[in-house]
Amino acid sequence: MRVVCDVHLPYRLVAFLRERGVDATHVNKILDSWHTTDAVIADHVDEIGGILISKDGDFRDSHFLAGKPASLVRITLGNVSNDQLIALFEQYWETLREELENPPCYVELGSEGLKVVRR
Repeated sequence: MRVVCDVHLPYRLVAFLRERGVDATHVNKILDSWHTTDAVIADHVDEIGGILISKDGDFRDSHFLAGKPASLVRITLGNVSNDQLIALFEQYWETLREELENPPCYVELGSEGLKVVRR
């Protein structure tokens, strides 16, 4: 599984994913770093057959309207500590991993839990 974490997510999430065997990177380490447009990020994620993790609602819109990126995890928590974010990923990791193994998919992860939508 290949994952790209968007600009507003902590590097600690990348480390969490790597500890679980995921080929994870942060958008600040690839392409044009934080200057990369959403469209270029979505195209890159799809080209590598990856999954984008983001807080950005624009990616949700793009996923449902244009199918880009094909697989998206949208964090709907707003501003939370890194500890809270990692705790949420730990809580739902097994289910999240299973869902993401069958692309394309859209997953919301937030205070209401995990919500999966398949097109």
